[in-house]
Amino acid sequence: MVLSNFSMHQALDAGRLIIDPEPLPRTGTENSSVKCPYQTSAVDLRLGDEVSYFTEGLPINIDLRRGSFASLFGPNSSAHKITAETPFALEPQKFVLSTTFERVSLPLIQDQIPLAARVEGRSSYARCGLLIHFTAPTIHAGYNGRITLELINLGPLPILLYPGAPICQLIVEEVHGDPFRNDSQFQGQITAGGSKK
Repeated sequence: MVLSNFSMHQALDAGRLIIDPEPLPRTGTENSSVKCPYQTSAVDLRLGDEVSYFTEGLPINIDLRRGSFASLFGPNSSAHKITAETPFALEPQKFVLSTTFERVSLPLIQDQIPLAARVEGRSSYARCGLLIHFTAPTIHAGYNGRITLELINLGPLPILLYPGAPICQLIVEEVHGDPFRNDSQFQGQITAGGSKK
């Protein structure tokens, strides 16, 4: 069952869903200059301040049988800090990683219905050709960390990526039954490459 915006507010208040910093305002008013990030069944998350990508021209093949993604990506990648004054221009047919500005936690709490989530793109970016978090949208129950976003520009023109831009939406769902812990290699990540520091 997908949570409505009101149900997301209840989950935030109960600590079943943690988004830090919490997206505000919780509701919109006609006179407000700040747009409410809560749609009827999703909440917008913002882009972090770094873009990472595999360094081009390396004489390697990607073989994830040889270790974790972080151990492959870290030494074979480049990172680019972005600011409002110096956005990253994502060229057509190029692929980068970034993270959400917000940290998301879906804690497993005894006697509470667990939550999981999906990350999806936003239609305004999609209509420009930007794919966001494709093929891996699931945020598992028990997850805690920033969400890595896989970004590829399939459009005909460069797309400017600014920190703080509302880049994706989080759709929160209830999980049927009590899951046992089986954390992924990305639990607690703070960087796009899966680093925890």
